[in-house]
Amino acid sequence: MDDQPALTIDQLLIQSRLGLERVLPEDLNREMSAGALVVDTRPADQRERDGEFPGAIVIDRNVLEWRLDPSSPSRLPIADDHSRRIVIVCNEGYSSSLAAHTLQRLGLTRATDLVGGFQAWLALQNQIKD
Repeated sequence: MDDQPALTIDQLLIQSRLGLERVLPEDLNREMSAGALVVDTRPADQRERDGEFPGAIVIDRNVLEWRLDPSSPSRLPIADDHSRRIVIVCNEGYSSSLAAHTLQRLGLTRATDLVGGFQAWLALQNQIKD
């Protein structure tokens, strides 16, 4: 082990977000129109309860890095460019920040996440309807 002090999860989250250009829910359609790959990492029970995320691909969090790293033999065909914009979506925007940071460490320099996650996006959709 190295001599760095252990971080709390809050410190790790702050540190992870430092390098992210996080996407606001109201800007997501623009990102998608520009070619961003939106990845829904919510577990199946949350997707069943709250609904699918239109236009997103679903990748389980436990295999995310293997599916999106262009050098991985287990990558998805769409994961062929280290410079592609990737927006990770979780339920509330916490685990997605950690995941996006990990993807950046793998060389996916434009990986980021959705502020507030699916719940913030859903609230915006409901607000637009009203």
